[in-house]
Amino acid sequence: MPAHRANVFWRVGKLLILLLALGILLALGTWQVQRLHWKEGLLADIAERQGAAPVPPSTIEAMAASGGDIEYRVVTASGHYLNNKERHFFATFDGNPGFHVYTPLQLADGRYLFVNRGFVPYDAKEPEMRMQGQLTGEQTVTGLARAKLAGQPSGIPDNDLAKNIFYWKDLDAMAASDELPTDKVLPFFVDADKAPNPAGLPIGGVTIVELPNDHLQYALTWYGLAAALVAIVFVFWWRKRHPDATQQ
Repeated sequence: MPAHRANVFWRVGKLLILLLALGILLALGTWQVQRLHWKEGLLADIAERQGAAPVPPSTIEAMAASGGDIEYRVVTASGHYLNNKERHFFATFDGNPGFHVYTPLQLADGRYLFVNRGFVPYDAKEPEMRMQGQLTGEQTVTGLARAKLAGQPSGIPDNDLAKNIFYWKDLDAMAASDELPTDKVLPFFVDADKAPNPAGLPIGGVTIVELPNDHLQYALTWYGLAAALVAIVFVFWWRKRHPDATQQ
């Protein structure tokens, strides 16, 4: 192959590589911008749900049955807590270890709704350590709907049913360990709001809605790298075209 033709191929190859790299960087930046718009829409939707008027459990149940997104929708329900059947989910609150107390609420129609009543410290796991918070009689709770998990999350240990310690929220296992008929357990949870409980326990309002939104930062990073690549190529080209200027 003649030298001049090889030189042309080499230049074209370098140009194609540079254009490919630039295209990848711009595509990644654009993708992050699209993710930013999606995340902002999701956060706005969650905020709108949390500010909406409460709905009864039947509305959430129908929405879940139709495949709708029930997460963080405000629910209000009335019934009697089955305090002797509470389940304990290992959690932290303000950096302290403890448990979220999930208690079945028996509704007027005989069905059961598992309510996350809130956080108790590790040494208050057993109900006798917080008897004032064991509410009796008809109670009304308002909180946020949380969807039933499809399966055990990756990297999470198995639940310890013998010790009543749950590391992931397995609604079916909670119901079965309480010997509740599965066909009468509503297929979602409710996280109770911050309404105070007697003696302060459980501490309600423990739902954490934290969706990282760093997409703008990522987009600027990718676009910045694309700009830097263009600048480097331009400087290299300019110095090659003006060798005398670089020696002054």
